[in-house]
Amino acid sequence: MSLSVKTCLLGVCFLLALPSVGLLADEASQTPSEAPATVAAAPAAESPPADKLDKGDVAWMLTASALVLMMTAPGLALFYGGLVRKKNILSVMMQCIFLMGMMSVAWALWGYSLAFGGSNPYVGNFDHVFLEGVLPQFQSGESVAPMSGTIPTSVFMVFQMMFFIITPALICGAFAERMKFSTMCVFMLLWGTFVYCPIAHWVWSDSGWLCEWNDQAAFPALDFAGGTVVHISSGVSALICALLLGKRLGYGQEPMPPHNLTYTCVGAALLWVGWFGFNAGSALSANAAAANAFVATHLAAAAGVLSWSVAEWILREKPTMLGACSGAVAGLVCITPAAGSVNPIQAIILGLVAGVACFYACTTLKTRFGYDDSLDAFGVHGIGGTVGALLTGVFATKAVTGGTYGLLEGNGGQLVNQVVAVGAAVVLAVIGTIVILKVLDATMGLRVTEDEEIRGLDLSQHGEEGYIFL
Repeated sequence: MSLSVKTCLLGVCFLLALPSVGLLADEASQTPSEAPATVAAAPAAESPPADKLDKGDVAWMLTASALVLMMTAPGLALFYGGLVRKKNILSVMMQCIFLMGMMSVAWALWGYSLAFGGSNPYVGNFDHVFLEGVLPQFQSGESVAPMSGTIPTSVFMVFQMMFFIITPALICGAFAERMKFSTMCVFMLLWGTFVYCPIAHWVWSDSGWLCEWNDQAAFPALDFAGGTVVHISSGVSALICALLLGKRLGYGQEPMPPHNLTYTCVGAALLWVGWFGFNAGSALSANAAAANAFVATHLAAAAGVLSWSVAEWILREKPTMLGACSGAVAGLVCITPAAGSVNPIQAIILGLVAGVACFYACTTLKTRFGYDDSLDAFGVHGIGGTVGALLTGVFATKAVTGGTYGLLEGNGGQLVNQVVAVGAAVVLAVIGTIVILKVLDATMGLRVTEDEEIRGLDLSQHGEEGYIFL
């Protein structure tokens, strides 16, 4: 190697070493007590005032809202679509898509107001019809957006809208392949107005008689993300629908296997991912509660997969993909009311219990009573939501809830509150669903004709044949 090359290499090494030498010199000049003092002097991050917009919270809540919308379509649309016979797949997907449109408009016009308006503990009012008090206003020469904590009220409203969409869509699994589309539309509109909105007001409105953060509530119940409001109400209503509509033609006499379990698997995966927005988004902020809910949600779903699959493996000798997907959804349903009240290890317990309980409901219980819940909406959502709501009263910990009013932890008093909340939701869901269906049966009719059911709802209700392209 030539002398000039060696000289260049030495020069490069010297230049590269200079920063390290300087850093060592700086560290040597500090006494051991000086370095920590510098760290301690750094200003701590301050939480924004409750009425000041936080961009991080807004970004998270908009993302969570999109995730929950994705749960209805494509998530639920694919999950349910793969479970029906191929002549009915478009009818199921159409129900999901149409409800995304119809329920959104209904929520904006009157649903949000009925759920979150007024100070009555039992029912909302019309303070926010047509989004009054929600939309930005022009005041004193500038645009002013009504706030709900650190996010605009419009963001809170749209996040809650996504729950209003998916809850009735869950019920569709009970009467799949046999209900008239026109009747379904009117039923869901009435059900959302007279069943969902009152229950949401009881549990989530500041003045609700079951609201956990209302210090005047008669029975403050823990329902972080909708075990009672969403899953118990929809699951119980689904059972009533299945009973009043009757069984599908040939049910129990001819096989009715799912036509495309690949769709069901993809749909279940989308539901799992979307559920992070469902549960963690219910913290209404990008904070520690959202982080806990996120982790607890995932572990409960994972435990549900294991328990359902193992139960199937033991009793039927082979674990199935459908069972694993169903177990995941069961775990997700069960953790929904508890995500803001239990830690991730307790969430595993909830998921394990939910997988076994829902497996039993969808097999033994369903067979014993002989009802045709087409896609097991009651077995998964009704049973899973009830188990989750009750176990929340057992496992809730102040380490997660903060125990604002003293009862918000696992104890006898809180379990009583949970039982009351579950019972109230069941009673309203049963009575409301029966009344609505009876009125619609007398005026519009509930079921398609036998010929239309045999041809399939894709053709008879929508004039399309989706399975040709699958």
